[in-house]
Amino acid sequence: MTDDRLGDGTRAVRAGLPEPVKYEPTLPGPVFAAHFHLPGEPTGPYTYGRDENPTWTHLERAIGELEAPGEENVETLVFASGMAAISAVLLSQLKTGDAVVLPSDGYQALPLLHEQLRAYGVEVRTAPTGGDAQLSVLDGARLLWIETPSNPGLDVCDIRRLVREAHAAGALVAVDNTLATPLGQRPLALGADFSVASDTKGMTGHGDILLGHVSCRDPRLAAEVRRWRKIVGAIPGPMEAWLAHRSLATLQLRIDRQCSTALTLAKTLAERADVTGLRYPGLPDDPSHTVAARQMRRFGPVVSFELADRKRAERFLEELRLVDDATSFGGVRSTAERRGRWGGDAVAEGFIRFSVGAEDPEDLIADVLRALDEAGSAS
Repeated sequence: MTDDRLGDGTRAVRAGLPEPVKYEPTLPGPVFAAHFHLPGEPTGPYTYGRDENPTWTHLERAIGELEAPGEENVETLVFASGMAAISAVLLSQLKTGDAVVLPSDGYQALPLLHEQLRAYGVEVRTAPTGGDAQLSVLDGARLLWIETPSNPGLDVCDIRRLVREAHAAGALVAVDNTLATPLGQRPLALGADFSVASDTKGMTGHGDILLGHVSCRDPRLAAEVRRWRKIVGAIPGPMEAWLAHRSLATLQLRIDRQCSTALTLAKTLAERADVTGLRYPGLPDDPSHTVAARQMRRFGPVVSFELADRKRAERFLEELRLVDDATSFGGVRSTAERRGRWGGDAVAEGFIRFSVGAEDPEDLIADVLRALDEAGSAS
């Protein structure tokens, strides 16, 4: 399906499906195989289960169609988790003596990669996402890693500008697009070399799969990432891949509901005196809105804000009835957490990351307001 004029919903439900065969299912079931019949020379698409799997193929084609509609030269590789996908790009592209620029306010597991990269002799530089601050430490770097919107602070950087400057300096650019998904923004269309995501989050959207992917146009870069996946064996199971493909069919429905409700929630929270530090790129007065509106088609399901202190935040979470106190984001069931409990993010003790699900907006907003009132009365 290469028609780039199709709508997001149409593309999501049709992406990656094979040509119809009489009496066969629309989406073939998962292929459970460690090896395949392989007489003679070991050529062909499927030889061994660590290299390729037909179920991956359908999913990779589907994600590629969402990442770059109408383009047939984009390659997508799926991985066992988002961190497997992130690690594959970084560790396949960097060698001893290289420098890499990473966000200082990105996903909390990135510091683990900092340690590993430094152990390999790679220079790690960091700067915040906001204000395109990573440009200040770009000189001489081999790779620029962007996370926009950043997790959990929701700052946004100008992808086009950073790509232009990085390429002029001879650096590759990878964008962690987890929070936005391809329906929110398309990094490859903005010039990035790699679009990377944890599909554990919004892409699959049900909180029951660990998965990640890397998409890129350059066949040489794709081959290097593919080789890394083969070496470390960071492959998804066929059942996870099949469930992920099935889940993509509702991506547009889920994302539109979540983004709409997230904006309503953000506007509601903006009226509360007990809520500070509110961030949502879709709010017209958010510091990142101007840049986000130029490069994002949807602003994502996550809202962040602060309550007075740890006690107030924990009380708020305890009072919620329609929201799970859980990590991760992008699922059909709303989740929220006091992000400071992990210790890896530079956030206040009362900082809340709230992931909006697919509940009725009126019910969810009422639950949040009641929980805020209860948390305040108990203080």
